[in-house]
Amino acid sequence: MTNEDIVLSIGTLKEYTSGMIKRCQDAVTLSVDSMVNKNLEQAEKIMESDDDIDLLREYIRDRSIELMASKHPMTKDLKYICVLSDISTELERIGDYAVNICKETIAIGEDEYIKELIDIPKMSDMCSQMLEDLNNAFLEEDAELAYEIALRDKELDRLYLQIRDDSLKVMHRNPEDNINQGVRLLFVGRYLERIGDHITNICEKIIYARNGKMIEIG
Repeated sequence: MTNEDIVLSIGTLKEYTSGMIKRCQDAVTLSVDSMVNKNLEQAEKIMESDDDIDLLREYIRDRSIELMASKHPMTKDLKYICVLSDISTELERIGDYAVNICKETIAIGEDEYIKELIDIPKMSDMCSQMLEDLNNAFLEEDAELAYEIALRDKELDRLYLQIRDDSLKVMHRNPEDNINQGVRLLFVGRYLERIGDHITNICEKIIYARNGKMIEIG
């Protein structure tokens, strides 16, 4: 395989990775939308569609291994192939967290929420925008944008702490009726907070691919 062929193969992996980012963005947005609107049928569909994200991860992983093992890419290309494989792993976990949100939605079912859902939709909107911008940073190999996206994770952390405090107050007020759902709301906030962490990890990998330096943000 010539160097030109390797570059073309990397381009294909990049397209698949971009598609994976878009699928994760849809999954996160729709999972919280299902929760807010108690759309249990939609939640089930999102859980089923996670197989598509897993398949993309498997393709990127297997193709990356093949390129590294048998095509002898140059050092720069080898580094980028490793980054693509790592990013696909992070994205798979984001998809898993969207599934977890759907599971909590289905478990709550048609029950009235013990508190108004304010910060969970805010976190979802933030994650969705971060993923959209992440796709641009990834495709353009824009290290500055990647760094700026990662800094937004601090606001997600703040919102999660607000959800935690509000949920604990509601649970304490009426433990018998509120603890079960309150814990589920805490879990959803935690899943969204973890999605932010995985986005940050991807941003760090984009910066590494661009500048050759691995930094830890946050």
